[in-house]
Amino acid sequence: MSVALTRICFAHRKHALRLICREPPGRWSLPIVASQGRDLHTSLAASAGHNKWSKVKHIKGPKDEARARIFAKLSMMMKVAVREGGPNPDLNSTLYQLIEQCRERNMPKASIEAAIKGADKAKPSSCVLYEGRGPGGASLLIELLTDNNSRTYAEVKLLMGKNSGVMCDGARHSFDKKGVVTVRSHDRDGSRVPLEKALELAIEAGAEDVQEAQDEEDKDVYKYICDIPSLREVRSSLSSFGLVPISSGAEFCPKTTVQLSDTDMEQASHLLDLLNNHPEVIRVYDNIE
Repeated sequence: MSVALTRICFAHRKHALRLICREPPGRWSLPIVASQGRDLHTSLAASAGHNKWSKVKHIKGPKDEARARIFAKLSMMMKVAVREGGPNPDLNSTLYQLIEQCRERNMPKASIEAAIKGADKAKPSSCVLYEGRGPGGASLLIELLTDNNSRTYAEVKLLMGKNSGVMCDGARHSFDKKGVVTVRSHDRDGSRVPLEKALELAIEAGAEDVQEAQDEEDKDVYKYICDIPSLREVRSSLSSFGLVPISSGAEFCPKTTVQLSDTDMEQASHLLDLLNNHPEVIRVYDNIE
């Protein structure tokens, strides 16, 4: 705990927060490995870090179109979760977390129920992870749900090749697997939670670090970082403190980051938008500062 306290206090004093990304099942190998449903990531919140990068990478199309894509991916993830763990969210933690995310994003109740009931009719899909490099040498991890690995890999490889990216081994080594609890920057009463208070709550909740970020709608959020076994406890503690959790789960967090030139930054933003718009892509992790 003393080490965590030192890290958090140091980050506060310097007012410098590192970019945090997302999740690895340790048994995944390169470049493509299927994962079991229990390893399905349940957070669609977009990563953010350096202010300039966060402003560039979150430029989206019309919000209704972006929302429709998110709903479609959440539906797809719920169907996989149901096939792997059953339709009862009380007995299926992955499904429970996905339903909570749907509610946070105001997904219609009828759409949630339709996704759960339609799981048996959906095509069997597996979770896969692709590795690559983007503009400026940035490491990219691309998580997908697909029913045809060969076809999907070929599509993503072509997309990367046309946009200053390349599929390759080794990107996984730039990331660590950590538990991440994403909460709103306002508490249940609607009051803004200042960074100093967020840091204090991180200590009390047993988190290792807290990061400022933005979600896919450019709303400010806090990301509390912890060890995987402590994930549920940290989320419960933060909720008891009056914070509003949006999502929680294991994510890929960068061990090292890279700085990009303005040109590379623009190309990286374009590439990530294309990847995220692919119908089978769940999440794209990067280590861009």
